[in-house]
Amino acid sequence: MLTVSVKWQKEVFKAVEIDTSQPPYVFKCQLFDLTGVPPERQKIMVKGGLLKDDADWSTVGVKQGQKLMMMGTADEIVKAPEKGPVFMEDLPEEELVVSLGHSAGLFNLGNTCYMNSTVQCLHSVPELKSALVKYSHSGRSNDLDQTSHMLTVATRDLFSELDKSVKPVAPMQFWMVLRKKYPQFGQLHNGVFMQQDAEECWTQLLYTLSQSLRSPGSSENLDTVKDLFGIELASRIHCQESGEESSETESVYSLKCHISQEVNHLHEGLKHGLKSELEKASPALGRSAIYLKESRINGLPRYLTIQFVRFFWKRESNQKAKILRKVDYPLELDVYDLCSDELRKQLEGPRQFLRDEEGKKLGLKANEKSSGTKDDDVKMTDAEGSSNASAEPSATTPQEGVPSDKESHLTGIYDLVAVLTHKGRSADSGHYVAWVKQESGKWIEFDDDNPIPQREEDIVKLSGGGDWHMAYICMYKARTIAM
Repeated sequence: MLTVSVKWQKEVFKAVEIDTSQPPYVFKCQLFDLTGVPPERQKIMVKGGLLKDDADWSTVGVKQGQKLMMMGTADEIVKAPEKGPVFMEDLPEEELVVSLGHSAGLFNLGNTCYMNSTVQCLHSVPELKSALVKYSHSGRSNDLDQTSHMLTVATRDLFSELDKSVKPVAPMQFWMVLRKKYPQFGQLHNGVFMQQDAEECWTQLLYTLSQSLRSPGSSENLDTVKDLFGIELASRIHCQESGEESSETESVYSLKCHISQEVNHLHEGLKHGLKSELEKASPALGRSAIYLKESRINGLPRYLTIQFVRFFWKRESNQKAKILRKVDYPLELDVYDLCSDELRKQLEGPRQFLRDEEGKKLGLKANEKSSGTKDDDVKMTDAEGSSNASAEPSATTPQEGVPSDKESHLTGIYDLVAVLTHKGRSADSGHYVAWVKQESGKWIEFDDDNPIPQREEDIVKLSGGGDWHMAYICMYKARTIAM
């Protein structure tokens, strides 16, 4: 450990220690504490020129007791805060949750990881939380059954508890009501509650909320779940044998990624999932015939849910067996080519504006089609309390400063915000975990009561191919633009 003196302006700082095992940048940080001159502004004269941040002390040639000269301007003196420092352990629990940047974990009540992971993924949707907050005990409509009302209230209360708590939460009330509404989740084997399918839990919970958050007395909640998660499909049904053709539309809450030997990527699996064969009576032939059903997306949601069809019924073992094949999925998903011609036309304008805005950020000129558009004609927005607060334009509602006459338009581009994974060989065994993107943009792995920070690059590695955690459900958030 060397000791030197440092002259800065009219002051001399004596006996300043240098830890030669650390880079000079650490020494500059010491001088910053003494002088208020930030390291990047410091010019310290040594043999051979100026001291660099990453220089090797052994080659700099500084000697014991040497006097160094420093030049640089100090930052403006900051006034002392009116309030003293507050330590993390002294913060109220709600403020501590904000400081940590993620909500609490959920205790496993006995093979309830399927339920915990479902709750953590859906809890990351701020618009769903807002709709639940507005749902009151007296808000139940006459046509809603009591257990659906109870499950909605239990979901609202559990979401609220997760937001306020740092310590893990025991979802006892929610679990009791879930089993009452859907008895299949209360199955026992040798006196122990059985593992269940997380996708079934996800589907049943969303279905219940779609019914309860449509109360006639509250128009803004009329189609909350459908608006957030509903996908409109337009299908063409054709019988090659008879030449019959018909069309139909339907609303679903998720797309299916079918897995086969030809499928290596999510996009390929989605294309397979939009085609199917069905057998039904043919009026022209007077008997059953095979029909080909080809679907296109005709209406996009704010949150796109995708299920990897990894489980199938295996008669030999009498259980749901698992397809372990690796299927890659992206952080950014573009579903434009899966859309109907009508929807593509609606998306073309917003997509062009989005490209132009992103081009401006990179210093590129806007496309000629929109070159006459003023800079303030388009703003990319992010939803209040969004689960994706990074710089990505993936919002659903305009922020402050965006004129109210501008509407938020979908682009067909989505950003990954949650992944529900399964580890094991069967849907009714193994372990489920939720991986959720936080408001800070960081990812947290919710393994029941244990939240673990994760790197974004590791999230897309949950693609399968072995016995490790692999994506079972992916949730993407729409990237929108205000026009």
